[in-house]
Amino acid sequence: MPRRLDHFVICVHDLAQAALDWQRLGFALTPTGVHPFGTSNRLAMFENNFFELLAVTDAAAVPPATSGHFSFAAHNREFLGSAEGMSMLVLHTTDAHADAARFRSRGIGAYAPFDFGRDAVLPGGTTARVAFSLAFATDPAMPGLAFFTCQQRHAPKLFWKPEYQRHPNGALRVTEVVMSAPEPMKHRAFLEHFAEDTAEPVPEGLTIGQRGDRITVLGPAEIARRLPGVDGGGAPRFCAARIAVGDLDATARTLKGNGVAFEVRGAVLLVPSVASHGLALEFAEQETN
Repeated sequence: MPRRLDHFVICVHDLAQAALDWQRLGFALTPTGVHPFGTSNRLAMFENNFFELLAVTDAAAVPPATSGHFSFAAHNREFLGSAEGMSMLVLHTTDAHADAARFRSRGIGAYAPFDFGRDAVLPGGTTARVAFSLAFATDPAMPGLAFFTCQQRHAPKLFWKPEYQRHPNGALRVTEVVMSAPEPMKHRAFLEHFAEDTAEPVPEGLTIGQRGDRITVLGPAEIARRLPGVDGGGAPRFCAARIAVGDLDATARTLKGNGVAFEVRGAVLLVPSVASHGLALEFAEQETN
């Protein structure tokens, strides 16, 4: 069955500075979470997906990648060697171990599933143990990027906290992630296997997923049209995310009040990637049925 967007890893050099910058963008962030493999994060959490600001904070704890074992931390450390930005796309799953077997059979990820846990700080200041299972997939045609499915192996109430989902900018959820690629159709088969859905053609690209849960890949000319100022050339990369809000005028007031530069393009408010550590943000009012 088609998979929904789960989260988006934004890899940064300085987690504290990135948190300040994202709070200036109007996002409320969770307290810092520490992973047992050398990375730390803060989340901008929505109703059923989230941005993960992530930094390597303990280089000595980063495990190396080995044959059949993908290293989440090593991948992000290497990503930071060239730029900040979105390094990984994550889809929701209820069975990461089955996904790992499926990825292997389809030739998109010969990696063992990865299980881990960490302590999460709850709104009242107490902590709870949360646990996850991940299944990784990679495409040699998209070097430097990685994909995985994420299974949460704990009670939902321990993670999805309404107190963390109220954002001054009115953000409700991420509805689309946009990739740039010189030849979008070259990545169709991989993305269809990863998302378990059929891609549809769009001008100079493709899109995959249901409304409100889309992955879109566009060529350089269409990236330039949709995201002025974003360089759509070079290797494939994640370059933008679209975020649903309840009131776009209210979002604009929040950003303006915080001194954030943006451009209004029709029904979309565009924040350039320089303001958010490498990922352009498109705010648009939530669609109604």
